[in-house]
Amino acid sequence: MKHPSNSSGEKSERIEHIEQVTDEGLERDNSKTDQAESETNDDAFEKRLVRKLDLYILPIPWVMYFFNFLDRNAIVNGKLDGLDKQLNMQGYQYNTCVAIFSVGYLLGQVPSNMIINRVRPSYFMAGFMTAWSVTTLCTFLVHDYTSMLIARLILGIVESPFYPGMLYMLSMLYTKREIATRMSIFFTGNMAASAFSGLISAPIFTGLGGVCGLAGWQWLFIIQGSLSAVVAIIGFFFLPDSPLKNRWLTPEERQFAHDRIVNDTTEKSEGTTSVMKGCKEAMLDYRTWLFCLAYTLHTSSHGFRNFLPTVVKNLGLDTTTALVLTCPPYIFGALVSIALSWSSGHFNERTWHITLSKAVGIIGFTISMSTLNTAARYVGIMLFVGATYCVNNIILGWTSSVLGQSDEKKAVAIAMCNTIGSIAPVYTPYLWPDSDAPRFTTAMSASIGFSVGAVVCAWLLRGVLVRMNKRLERDDPSASNFYVY
Repeated sequence: MKHPSNSSGEKSERIEHIEQVTDEGLERDNSKTDQAESETNDDAFEKRLVRKLDLYILPIPWVMYFFNFLDRNAIVNGKLDGLDKQLNMQGYQYNTCVAIFSVGYLLGQVPSNMIINRVRPSYFMAGFMTAWSVTTLCTFLVHDYTSMLIARLILGIVESPFYPGMLYMLSMLYTKREIATRMSIFFTGNMAASAFSGLISAPIFTGLGGVCGLAGWQWLFIIQGSLSAVVAIIGFFFLPDSPLKNRWLTPEERQFAHDRIVNDTTEKSEGTTSVMKGCKEAMLDYRTWLFCLAYTLHTSSHGFRNFLPTVVKNLGLDTTTALVLTCPPYIFGALVSIALSWSSGHFNERTWHITLSKAVGIIGFTISMSTLNTAARYVGIMLFVGATYCVNNIILGWTSSVLGQSDEKKAVAIAMCNTIGSIAPVYTPYLWPDSDAPRFTTAMSASIGFSVGAVVCAWLLRGVLVRMNKRLERDDPSASNFYVY
């Protein structure tokens, strides 16, 4: 016997159930759509933010670094104007003046990065630039080996906070996918100074040499020191202090800039950390020492930076031509550095980029010491300059992303790498005696060995980080933020 009323009721319940399921499905679809739209909006907002950081933040550190390297390298070009002869330097005294800068440089880096996040970084960086500008300007007063030695030591001390401090500031603004490229762009300030220092020096030497009773190299120190002081004053007003204290960003952009760095950090520590705790964490993390070794071996391989004008002149060229021809290798190096760092960030890869770069550098060193053919040796110079410099940013950017568990640890780790890496310019000048010209076999062979060592360290780090990523995935299967290698 049929019961129409019950059948009608069941049908009604089924309809209501279908409507409920449909509504829930629509809500889920709408939620997914809203989430997708939100992510799209966040991506667009982030791209605008990064473009703004690139436009407003990067230029002033670049210009500051340009003068940072220009001022320290004035002595290198000054040698071609007879600086060493006028100061009656004998034997290795000029090499010692070059090397003593690095002793001063070593003394200030770690202490400065330990306190940079406890003061206003903008005033800290610009203040030290003012100090090195005055030191550079006053160097024209030196009259013998001893006074030049003292001037170079002081210059090393007051320049030491800038590079690691600025790398720390950039790492507070850019994610690990972005940082290598931005460090590369920043580092081209160094390479541009190396490229154009000869072009700047040549007209000063020829046009002002003898004016007011001063040699051309003395005018070089006066002019470069004065220009640096002007840039330092600008730095007081243009540099940011942190993502949350940035005059160029809106309140919404500041908070977003801060949050994205926090979310990008693998194994980020909760809360604040003391300076001494951050220092202890960096020093007890064995990965810090692997990065330090890799960077030191790398910096040892570009001891040529203080002797490139001399190496080029030994191709059989006059002083002015030699100064001009130091420019192309550094321009080539700057372009390669930006391209390689972009590739490293785009593919989120570090080890192979370091390996291939060092391989090209080794080819360049080998060519330069194996032949006396002028064209071939100049090609070798182009190769080893271009391939060597581009590794700087990859190693230091890699360091900041792997050892960024706290701001203090990151700052100390970067400073430790750069400080220990700065030991290299203390001993590498002695690998380039004039008696080894024109092949400079000792220096070229040593550079090959240092390059191989840096590659070995990169692969050791890769193995360490692969194991750590497996542990992170095992501990949390839903984890998505891993170490880059």
